[in-house]
Amino acid sequence: MIAIATLADIPRLNALVNSAYRGDSSKKGWTTEANLLGGIRTDEQALTDIIHDQQSFMLKYVLDGEIVGCVHLRKDDDELYLGMLTVSPGLQAKGIGKQLLFAAADEARKRNCRAIYMTVISARKELIAWYERHGCADTGIRKPFQGEGIPKTRLEFVVLRKPVHA
Repeated sequence: MIAIATLADIPRLNALVNSAYRGDSSKKGWTTEANLLGGIRTDEQALTDIIHDQQSFMLKYVLDGEIVGCVHLRKDDDELYLGMLTVSPGLQAKGIGKQLLFAAADEARKRNCRAIYMTVISARKELIAWYERHGCADTGIRKPFQGEGIPKTRLEFVVLRKPVHA
């Protein structure tokens, strides 16, 4: 089941996101950033800020009563920014991320957005390829890395965009 996350979900979302992106637990999945960044990916205050922001929200994917996936979405003019797409490391490659991406497209249509866009660390070739297989295209735009964590090497973001059709 996919639903909008609430303040009550923040501790579980925080644990999920950090387990999927950083530290040893993240290495069980293919979306780890542990080799690129140290530190944490997010914290409870940042997640609270997302939920309180009038333009942002998070979708959660619940399986057997547990939050096993999530995605942050933010309205940005006539596009929807997608970030922090997360799936529990032990459940990756089972279609949960794809379902969250489809749900994000549905949310974009509901909000009259023409596209979804996201930033992905350029060194994450496998993740960029996953997004491309799901209809996202490299815009050619590059941005300096400005994210959570301590870079272990020079990083930059690739901006990807997925058109949303009515």
